[in-house]
Amino acid sequence: MNVTFAASRPADPAVLAFPVTKSGVATLAPAGLDEAARAIVAAAAAGQRFEGEPGTVADAYVATGRILLLGVGSGDDAGYERAGGALTARLLTSGVTAVTIDLTGSGATALAAARLAAGAAQRAWRYDIYRTKLAADAKPSLTDVTIVGAPDGTDAAFATRDAVTQGLALTKTLVTLPPNILYPQSFVDLVTKEVDGLGLEITVLDEAAMAELGMGALLGVSQGSRREARILALRWNGAGEGDPAVALVGKGVTFDTGGISIKPAAGMEDMKWDMGGAGAVAGAMKTLALRKAKANVIGVIGLVENMPDGNAQRPGDVVTSMSGQTIEVINTDAEGRLVLCDCITWVQRTHKVKTIVDLATLTGAMIVSLGSEQGGLFANDDTLAEQLFAAGKASGDLLWRFPMGPAYDKLIDSPIADMKNVGPRGAGSITAAQFIARFVDEGTRWAHLDIAGMVWSDKDGPTWGKGATGYGVRLLDRFVAEHFEG
Repeated sequence: MNVTFAASRPADPAVLAFPVTKSGVATLAPAGLDEAARAIVAAAAAGQRFEGEPGTVADAYVATGRILLLGVGSGDDAGYERAGGALTARLLTSGVTAVTIDLTGSGATALAAARLAAGAAQRAWRYDIYRTKLAADAKPSLTDVTIVGAPDGTDAAFATRDAVTQGLALTKTLVTLPPNILYPQSFVDLVTKEVDGLGLEITVLDEAAMAELGMGALLGVSQGSRREARILALRWNGAGEGDPAVALVGKGVTFDTGGISIKPAAGMEDMKWDMGGAGAVAGAMKTLALRKAKANVIGVIGLVENMPDGNAQRPGDVVTSMSGQTIEVINTDAEGRLVLCDCITWVQRTHKVKTIVDLATLTGAMIVSLGSEQGGLFANDDTLAEQLFAAGKASGDLLWRFPMGPAYDKLIDSPIADMKNVGPRGAGSITAAQFIARFVDEGTRWAHLDIAGMVWSDKDGPTWGKGATGYGVRLLDRFVAEHFEG
């Protein structure tokens, strides 16, 4: 979608949109319309019970064309973003090719105008490559959004938001791709191509390199698949020389059958998005590079396919992680934590990071706890937890903190190894976090985000259609901007 900012309206726009706050409905008077047109618009708003709530839209037709009223609620930045998404949702397949949004006299800030534009662009993302018989009226028609009357500074603000939009597009593409197309090596190839020329330093570890490093936990997950595992590291040195200030670590199980502890057939196709944490890290790193973030950040992505096979890992096996700690594998479907633990050890040993945030579609128990409304937050540092919680609230990628402690940690003690990879049924998300915590070095701040319910949606969202949400990109970008850029 093409988004442009202009000083004045194009001649005779066929579709014209105006933002309306909740308090502005009673005095509705879109600029540039005569009295007769204003009366029609006001009547249409009343007839459609339009009250200016964020993300709501009212339609009216006047002599000069079609008018849309976009609810922005209180008029804050988030309300404008929701309005942009709602506008695209209304027009994307309507046959309309262009729309003009007039912000004149709206009081919108530069950031609000930028988020309006970004919301419109983000909601336009679709992946139709494999749909060969799409009906004409189901194909996207909207290609151009022109915004007039935006205040000074909007272009700069939009450049930052557009970097987020492009990062989201990468994440949503990765999460959407089918597992016969996206597997560890093809993930590496696709992301490497996407970030080419952006200044990211790229490191790829193959199975031979991982074996030499002693990554028995990660390799144990991969050994039942003919697709070899990979680790992809993306490093951004936006603050100059020195170790990364923060590591973002993503679980990238490109397809998860459960292995020998095989999942039920119903819904197994959804496990193509078990790499949602990896997708979020890749999208966030692209965003940081695009906007030239003044921070040193490394993204580490552990990529495996978990398959049943004659060579697959068995329940009861004991594996040795890169840290030297041994793990009794009770359930081969609790594989994500085995991937993360070796990635976390590797990034601590090779890059000396003092803050780590991992993201993973880790446990079904998290969906039971929080549904698809918020991600789970676990941390060994209260300040870090507060920073992430605030970044989630500000970005819209919401989080809720869960407890940790010695009583939960004892539940994963093993009688024959240092630990087992699952505890009892109760507190399943917490014991998973306790497992990962055992691989975090003393003095390192660490947080684990269990985003199992957030990376895929069965219904449309404010800035995404049904399917991949891009969850995590906005959150990580906001977190880095607020706490790691000078």
